[in-house]
Amino acid sequence: MPNEQSSVRERTNSDLKTPRRYIVIFLNDDFTTMEFVVTVLVTIFYKPVGEAGQLMLEVHKQGHAIIGTYSYDIARTRTERAIELARSKGFPLRIIYRPE
Repeated sequence: MPNEQSSVRERTNSDLKTPRRYIVIFLNDDFTTMEFVVTVLVTIFYKPVGEAGQLMLEVHKQGHAIIGTYSYDIARTRTERAIELARSKGFPLRIIYRPE
């Protein structure tokens, strides 16, 4: 049998980077009810009721609150779901996400 040479070359990729994380921020407005904000935090962002209440008060008193840090896909999806729910109920809830 003749010696066969393979043209397959192994590559090593050592410059892998950790994916960026995104923070989700709720912004205060004068129309979205406190109860609705707590509901969104519990049902969409999976916060315990006590923590959701504290975050809601922080949004109310300070004008904004960091809700959590997530991967891009989770931050975008949860933000979009929360805004869709708010619009369906007639609330102008403002939520943003940005790189950490």
